[in-house]
Amino acid sequence: MPKRPSSRYSLLALLILIAVFSVRLLGGQTRRSQTATKATPAAKSRSEMDQSGGANNGPVETSLAKAIDDLLNESDAGRARWGVFVMSLKDGRVLYSHDANQLFTPASNMKVYTTAVALDLLGADYRWRTSVYANKQPEAGIIEGDLTLYGRGAPDLITKSNGDAPSLTTLADQVYQAGVREVRGNIIGDNSYFRGELFGEGWQWNDIQWYFGAEPSALSIDENSVEVTIAPAKEGGNASVLVNPNSSPVHLTNTTKTGERDETTSIGIIRDLSSNEVRVWGDFPVNGHAFSAFLSIHDPAAWAANLLRQALISRGVKVTGEGRSRDFRVDRAGMLDPEKSFEIAHEDSEPLGKIVHRTNKESNNLFAELILRTIGKERGSLAPDPDAYKNRERGDDEAGTAVVRSWLESKGITTKGLAIRDGSGLSRLDLITPETTGRLLSAIANTSSATVFHDSLPVAGRDGTLNSRLKPLTGRISAKTGTLTYTHSLSGYATTPVNDTLIFSIMCNDATANDHLALRTIDEIAAAIADFRPSAATK
Repeated sequence: MPKRPSSRYSLLALLILIAVFSVRLLGGQTRRSQTATKATPAAKSRSEMDQSGGANNGPVETSLAKAIDDLLNESDAGRARWGVFVMSLKDGRVLYSHDANQLFTPASNMKVYTTAVALDLLGADYRWRTSVYANKQPEAGIIEGDLTLYGRGAPDLITKSNGDAPSLTTLADQVYQAGVREVRGNIIGDNSYFRGELFGEGWQWNDIQWYFGAEPSALSIDENSVEVTIAPAKEGGNASVLVNPNSSPVHLTNTTKTGERDETTSIGIIRDLSSNEVRVWGDFPVNGHAFSAFLSIHDPAAWAANLLRQALISRGVKVTGEGRSRDFRVDRAGMLDPEKSFEIAHEDSEPLGKIVHRTNKESNNLFAELILRTIGKERGSLAPDPDAYKNRERGDDEAGTAVVRSWLESKGITTKGLAIRDGSGLSRLDLITPETTGRLLSAIANTSSATVFHDSLPVAGRDGTLNSRLKPLTGRISAKTGTLTYTHSLSGYATTPVNDTLIFSIMCNDATANDHLALRTIDEIAAAIADFRPSAATK
C-alpha cells in the first residue's frame, strides 16, 4: 500500500488546478484561488436555548454567547451559513445554540455517526474475517475447481504482511501449508457478502477516480488505491509516469511531454469510471519537481484475486485458471455458500476499535463506508423496512443508515428531517444538524465505548487532521474535522481551564470565500469554547 504523503493536499491541488475537471480532496475539498473580501456583518446573532423544544435547564452563559456571536458577526466568512451547538457533558446544559437545529451538509463529520454507532453496537473487539474456500477438501494436494477469496468487509487487508493487519501473503502461506499444490480452476475474488450500490448515494462522479472515492467492496485490498508518480524525463520526450505498485490492474496511456525549463506544468489525469484505463497528458518542464496522485481502483476484488494468484504461483502452486471477481448480482446458482464450502485459510482483521481510530484520525472514507455496510449486514434487523420485499432487497448501505437513525432515536435524539445517505460524508445529500451531532457525542460518551471513541478523534495540534490546527490548545480539543467544497465542520470535545468537558459542533456551509477564512473562524470559535470559564451564577 503506497504511503500517502502529508503534502497530498497541496500536490493534488496543484494537479487539479491544472487538470480539465474540478476535483475534491479528502472528504471532497476543492482548493480555489479567490480574492478574499470582507463580508458585511450579518445582524447580530441571538444566543438561543435548546432548539429541540425542551426548556433550557440552566442560566444563559452570556460571556460565551457574546464571544461566539462576535466571532460570527466579524468573520470574513460571515456570508456563509453557520450552525453552532455547545453543551456540558457533565450535566447536559445547553450553553450556546445558533441555528443548531437547521440542516447542514456535514462533510466528514458524518464519520462520527458511523463510528460511534458501530462501536456501541458491534463492540471495539469486533473483527472481520477474510477466508479462502474450495468447493471441497483438496485431494492429493489438488483443488478441483475454483479457489475463492471471500471478503466480509475487512478495511485493512493488504498485499504483504505488515504488523497485525491481515494480508494476502499470509493467506497464500496458509494455502501452501495446507498441502495445496495445484488449483484446477480460477481464483475468484468474491465480494458478494455486501449487497447494495457500488458507491455512496450522492457521490459526485468526479470524486470517484481519486483515492477518497474508492469503491467500498466487501473484498478490499490495499485501500483500493494506487499511487501515480509523474516526473520530468528527457526534454522533448514523454514525462516519466510510474504506477505503484506495478502489480496493479492499471493500464496506463502516457501522452505527456517533457518541455523546456520553467515551462508551465499542465498535467491532467483521468481514470475511466468503469475500468482501470488511466490516461495522463500535458506538459512537464524538464526542471520540474516530481509529484504523486492517488487513484482509486475499479473492481478491487478482481485485483485481490490476481494478487493471490500471483502469490500462490510464487510459492510453487500451479494455477490453471485466471483471477476473476464475483459480486451479489450473480444468480443464486453461481453464489458461494460458505456453510457448504471448505475453508482452507483465513485471516482476521485488526479490531474495530483500531479501525475506528484510523478512520477518524485520517478521515478515511473507505473505512467509514465499509463500517457502515458492516453495521447494516450485522445489525440491520434492528431497523427493518416495514415493507417485507424492500427489506429483503435493500442494500447493506441502506440498512446501515437505517440502523444509525434507529440508534439515534433509541438515545432520545430526534432524526426528523435528517438525511443520512452514506457513512463517510462524501455525499452531498447528507443533511444533519449541529444539535443532533452534539447530542450523539453526549450519548456515545455515556457508553462503554466512550474512551475508544474519544481517543479516535484527532487531537488539536498533535495528530490526525488537526495536527497543524489549534496549536495553542494542544491536547485540549479532540474533534472530527470535515471538508467539502464550500463546506467545513468541526465537532468534538473541549476541556476548559476548570477541567470541564464541553461538547460542541460547528458547521459552516456555503463558504464561497477562501477556505482559510472559514477555518479560521471555526478555530476561533473552538478556542472560545475551550477557554470558557462559567460565571459564578452557573458554577
